[in-house]
Amino acid sequence: MSDLIWTGGLNDGHVIGGHVGLYDTTLRDGEQTVGVVLDPEQKLEIARLLDELGVDRIEAGFPRVSQDDWDAVKLVAGAGLRAEVWGFSRAVPADLEALVELGVGASVIESPISDLKLDAIGVDRDTMLGRITNAMRFAADHGITAAFFGVDSTRAEPDFYDRVYSAAVEAGAAEVVVVDTLGIASPEAVADLVGRTVELVGDVPVHFHGHNDFGLATSSAVAAVRAGATWVHGTINGMGERAGNANLGEVALTLRALYGVESNLDLARIRDVSARVQELSGYALEPWKPVTGETLFRRESGAVASQFHDPPSIEPYSSALVGADRGLVLGKKSGLDSIRIKAEELGLDVPEERRADLLARVKELGMRKRGLVTDEEFRALVDG
Repeated sequence: MSDLIWTGGLNDGHVIGGHVGLYDTTLRDGEQTVGVVLDPEQKLEIARLLDELGVDRIEAGFPRVSQDDWDAVKLVAGAGLRAEVWGFSRAVPADLEALVELGVGASVIESPISDLKLDAIGVDRDTMLGRITNAMRFAADHGITAAFFGVDSTRAEPDFYDRVYSAAVEAGAAEVVVVDTLGIASPEAVADLVGRTVELVGDVPVHFHGHNDFGLATSSAVAAVRAGATWVHGTINGMGERAGNANLGEVALTLRALYGVESNLDLARIRDVSARVQELSGYALEPWKPVTGETLFRRESGAVASQFHDPPSIEPYSSALVGADRGLVLGKKSGLDSIRIKAEELGLDVPEERRADLLARVKELGMRKRGLVTDEEFRALVDG
């Protein structure tokens, strides 16, 4: 795989190494993207795609949100996937009883723990702490692997944070999640909090769940892994509320290519899964988006076209790594090499003495269209 990554030696002194587990929450947190509604069969289809992609854990949803969500969790939990299927629950009895009824054997269990959140819902610290410990005991008593999920934990007061996470583990939480609900933590702050949590809970696995409100979700995920997190949460395409969640494809590629951290994600399939999730969800991505963007391996610039034959000179990693096709397109920014390469690609005979005139016509058409010149239009220019 390393022969497909061309990042040089600059990052060598910052390699982390090892392996990280990927926890996907597309079906729950991802569906919270404004305007996105996925029915149970669509969620099952996505779950199967995630399973084939190599995602380790799939959060099937929050069954008490609606009958559709209940049905989706039931479908995914019964699909015989290789991935672990997890549920989502608040620290309230009815949510936990739903997990038991559905036979879901693992779940994150959430409760807000920042004073901002507690004040907003009118619950004091001690009352919330009691709910959390009761929920963890219930989960443990019913054979549910529980990961305590402290909502807005990056804005919680440190003393209460420590008290809550310690009490959750003592009450039976098998794992814990550091949650940057509003994406407010810098990567350095994430590393500090995750590192402190690792020390606090000992051998209990620590997850990181980050949002992208300041565009730092991937960087924060890396910081969390460096500090000892063994699970990273995210979604396909980074979908989610507001600015979305950490993008699992970006996280997996960044960790592997820049930090030497492996995961089980099959990067060669990520673009196909991305496209299908977009189709089912009804949104489009920026064409320049990392990993899955439409234009990542398409070249228009004439200066770049002159090096098109040598991918490592113009790309940080191979298109094969993420299952993409390379291509050269024509437009306002093309150069003479662009004309030569495109003519050869299309099997057209364009003598060298014609290329400058043809380039001028391509540029003129591209400017007039304010877009690219299609292969058909280029053929017409050559024939004309």
